[in-house]
Amino acid sequence: MSFNEAFKAIADPTRRKILSLLRKGDLTAGEIASHFDMQKPSVSHHLKVLKQADLVQDRREGQHIYYSLNTTVFQDLLRWFYDFVEKGERNDED
Repeated sequence: MSFNEAFKAIADPTRRKILSLLRKGDLTAGEIASHFDMQKPSVSHHLKVLKQADLVQDRREGQHIYYSLNTTVFQDLLRWFYDFVEKGERNDED
């Protein structure tokens, strides 16, 4: 997982909304697309960016592909944020 890819992925408001939708449970691309006023290829592009950043995983069930959050990557990002803030506070005290 690349932090740069993850930060780039979550910089986009559409992708953040997709992540919020997936927080409630696994969804197909069609179910995700129904929440947006855009073409399915655009939604597929956003899902691809999220997958490349390892923020989302997919699994095939029959003819459907279900997308879900990869919570491990979120934990890694939170750990990085925590370390970043903690180190900054320690440097401020010096």
